Parts: sequence; structure tokens; C-alpha cells
Amino acid sequence: MASCGATAQAQTTLRIGLAEDADILDPTMARTYVGRIVFAAVCDKLFDIDAKLNIVPQLALSHETSADGKDVTIKLRPGVKFHDGEPFDAEAAKFSLDRHLSMPSSFRKPEIASLDHVDVVDPLTIKLVLKTPFSPLLAQLTDRAGMMVSPKAAKEAGDKFGLRPVCAGPYKFVERVQQDRIVFEKFADYWNKDNVFIDKIVYQPIVDATVRLANLKSGSLDMIERLLATDIKDVTSDKRLKLSTATSLGYRGLKINIGKDKSTGALSQSAKVRQALDLAIDREALNQVIFNGEFKPGNQFVNPENPYYQTAFPVRGRDVEKAKALLKEAGVTPPVAVDFMVSKESESEAAAQVLQAMAAEAGFDLKIRITEFATSLKQAEAGEYQAFMLEWSGRSDPDGNAFNHLHSGAALNYSAWSNAAADKALEDARLVSDMAKRKAIYETLVREQQADEPILYLYHRKFLFAQTTRLEGFKPMPDGLLRVVGLKLK
Repeated sequence: MASCGATAQAQTTLRIGLAEDADILDPTMARTYVGRIVFAAVCDKLFDIDAKLNIVPQLALSHETSADGKDVTIKLRPGVKFHDGEPFDAEAAKFSLDRHLSMPSSFRKPEIASLDHVDVVDPLTIKLVLKTPFSPLLAQLTDRAGMMVSPKAAKEAGDKFGLRPVCAGPYKFVERVQQDRIVFEKFADYWNKDNVFIDKIVYQPIVDATVRLANLKSGSLDMIERLLATDIKDVTSDKRLKLSTATSLGYRGLKINIGKDKSTGALSQSAKVRQALDLAIDREALNQVIFNGEFKPGNQFVNPENPYYQTAFPVRGRDVEKAKALLKEAGVTPPVAVDFMVSKESESEAAAQVLQAMAAEAGFDLKIRITEFATSLKQAEAGEYQAFMLEWSGRSDPDGNAFNHLHSGAALNYSAWSNAAADKALEDARLVSDMAKRKAIYETLVREQQADEPILYLYHRKFLFAQTTRLEGFKPMPDGLLRVVGLKLK
């Protein structure tokens, strides 16, 4: 609390409107995009990415990979402290990585599963010893797998660490009121404190995008993420507001429950039925109607601008007659009823209604079931759905968009799809660093995915941020995260 009026007035608070509430604020256990937005203020990582997707040091200073690709030696930044005053050093880095690997509820374990163990070389050097070469490793360490937590705080809190996270980022945790606010204040001993200009950050989850924008316009928020594409003109015509955009690394798609569908519906039993649903969808029309033509139609786990996109498999046009013929070939009598789970969020719901209308013309009855976001993830894990519209915020390395979603038994393979050729391609792509070789391997994966359709990829969003012109220094990034270092409120 400020002790005098002058100081209180000088305090600056940045208020950010989020499209939903974050999940647990523990880098080991967290799994949502909105959570990653919040983590950007509180938990620094070993590495980060720049606007061109180059991997750059953050808590690390440098790295060196051995000739056989199985040892990665990382030099750490000196003089770094955690929010509880404990020093960040090689022992702390080893602790954080070991925690990701050993915690029973860890969502990071599959991301760094190739890591056999971590050696402490000296107080500011660690060596990551891998079971096999793993080309996406550094990319994984630019995200939650690379976030470092205070060993002292983590040991004391156990699985409750996420209630009061203690990391080495620019801001430290103050309080959280579920569905209302998450509050952080500037960390006085941050290693890069000379570039932190705002005293406090308040993240406010506001699910309704119209209400989020109204709060920005009224001045009760300074920035919002996931502006609706249909509201772009509203922002650009307001002199007090500014729009920032970046094409997403991720995608939105329909995950089809293949292996866990207890009701054994036609969609899970037949690839022809899944192909028919795909052919019923006009991706460009969906883009125009719901997203003002701002997003990019797609049909793969990377967007068509990505160097890993397989041009041999372009986005198909809509073909209702062929879709009907495929249903007939599959021996299915329309209408094909589908339990269609959709997260509660205005854009998702609007897109679902358009898909429902398109699919109906081909003989599908998509029964939309609006579900709260966290609940939808639990039901997806349990296989309690037939089609699930899910957005993946994307990773800088294609492995992060593919492996955990398509490999047999992987954590995010809600489809419970299992395909030996796809598994081999996913595994082989991790062993090579040469881009042309990796892309050739991924061609097999895309071929298998396109034939069997465990996921119907729909489009790649454009991240749309709206802010007050009082906020300076914001640079939109392709991972959609809000980096708060360097921001100023005038």
C-alpha cells in the first residue's frame, strides 16, 4: 500500500481483459492459452521467441548441442532471483525441469519426454542429457516447459503451488479471485527491471467479447485480447483505441472422437463419414461470415503460410453431393446425429451454428452442446463427446502442433486416434533438425491424417488485440502472448 498521496498517484496499473479465466497458475500443471498469457508476466523461461520465431535467450544466456544431438549444455543468466528472494541457479533449473518430468499431474512431461536427466555442471551451467536427439527441445523451453519456479516455494506448497506461483518473472503474484481478477505487482529485484515501467497488472476474465470491448471503450480496461473480427472497424474508427494483429501459429478444428465413442456413432466408426462432414464445410464462407474474412482457412496443423505446410494437400472446396455419396457408400442413413461439444465463447458458438447449417445440407444433424471451457476439456479427455470444436494456440515448432494431438496415447489426442504410420512420422521428425528432411517426414503424417480425419482443421485465427492509445510499447507476437516488459502507460 502506498504511504502517501503523491506515491499513490504515481502508481500505474495496467488492466487487461481476457476471453476466459486462466486455469491453474502452475507451469507444470497448466494447459490453457489464456493461462499462457498470464504466465508471460510472472514466469520467465529459459528461452523465448522473437517476432520472426527465432529462439532467443531469456533466463538462459546461451546453449550448445553436442554432435550426436543428445547433450544440450545451457549457460544460465547470473544474478537472477525468484520472487521469494531465492537465487536462480543451476540447481533451481534442474529442480524445475525434474518437476516437469516427475509430477504425476504434469502436462509438461510429454513435451520433454526425450529428456533423460539434467546434470549440474557448475553453479550457472546445466547439461540436458537426452535419450534420443529431439529437434523441438529448445522450442519447448520457450514455453511452460522452460518456466523456472522457486524450489523452496514449490517444495513448501506441493500441488497447491499454482495458488500462489513464485517464479522469476517481471511481476509477482498478489491475489486471485476466480472468474474476477488476477493481480500482480512489479518485482523490485527482477533481472531486467530497468525495462519494467508499470507498477501493477490486473487480468480480468470477461467471456462476452462485446462486454470486453465496452469495458475498453469506457476506460475500465486498457487492453483486451481476442477482439471479435466483426468489431475491428469499431476499434479502428475510435481515435482513443489502437488495433494490433498477428497471424496465429495455431488452428481451430473439430476433434472427432474415434477411439472412445461409447455410443459408437457413425462419425467414429467410418472415415468416409468423417470425410463427408469435411466436404460439407465451406471454410472460406465460414471465414467471411463469422470472421469478416480476417482469418485464414486451413486444413493442416500449420497454416498455409508456414514453411512446413504440405502444398500437395491443399484446402478442399465444399462438395455437398460428394458428401452425400460418401454417406451412402458408408451405409449410413441421414440424418447422422452428432453430439457436438462447443466451448462457451461467442465466436465459437457463432462458428458452430454456421457449421451446423452447412452440415445439415449434407445429411448431418450436429447437436450443439455449449459447455464451459474447463469442463469441455475434462469431457474431451474422458471421451464424452463425438465432435469437439477446439482451438490450439500454436507453437513455434510444428511438433508442438502435432505430436501431442495425433500420436497414439498422447496427452491431447482426445480423438484417441491410433495410426502406426502417423506415429512413426511424428517420432522420426523429432530426430532430425534439417527442415527439408523434417518436412518430407511430415508429408506422411498429413497424408494419413487427411485420409482418416481424426481432426478436421478449419482455420487459423488472426490474434486481434485492442488497446487504449495511452499504452505504448506493445508488439503482437505470433504465439499470441502479451509480453509486458517494455510496456508503458502515459
